[in-house]
Amino acid sequence: MDLVVPPGPGIAQGMVIAESELRESFSRSSGPGGQGVNTNDSRVQLALDLATCSGIDEARRERLLERLAPRLDGTVLTVEAQEHRQQRRNRVAARERMAALLREALAPPPPPRRATRPTRGSVRRRLEAKKRRGQTKALRARPRD
Repeated sequence: MDLVVPPGPGIAQGMVIAESELRESFSRSSGPGGQGVNTNDSRVQLALDLATCSGIDEARRERLLERLAPRLDGTVLTVEAQEHRQQRRNRVAARERMAALLREALAPPPPPRRATRPTRGSVRRRLEAKKRRGQTKALRARPRD
């Protein structure tokens, strides 16, 4: 089953990554599972090597490698899913998670923030709140003789 990244900011037509580019591995999931807990390999690890993936053009590849750098092991992006008891549902969840990560990483950065000055009213309210707080704390002091 191919990995489909839906259209969004940075990917106008969407993106499809062939199943042959993905590496899936299965292992035992943690947590409760009933009678099949020790026999079923329901946890799914899905890995995609961004450096060799043919479904990604060079500009997108650079952006992905830069934006996903903290999550990468070399150039391999790995996602795991184990929240479902069935392996099939975990496979779908892992693909959805991978597609969401790729889509988010390919989105253009938000516009830079324009610095603005606080209004006179907001400065006045802030200072009045600080004075009220100081008075409240002053009332907690020991009474003087």
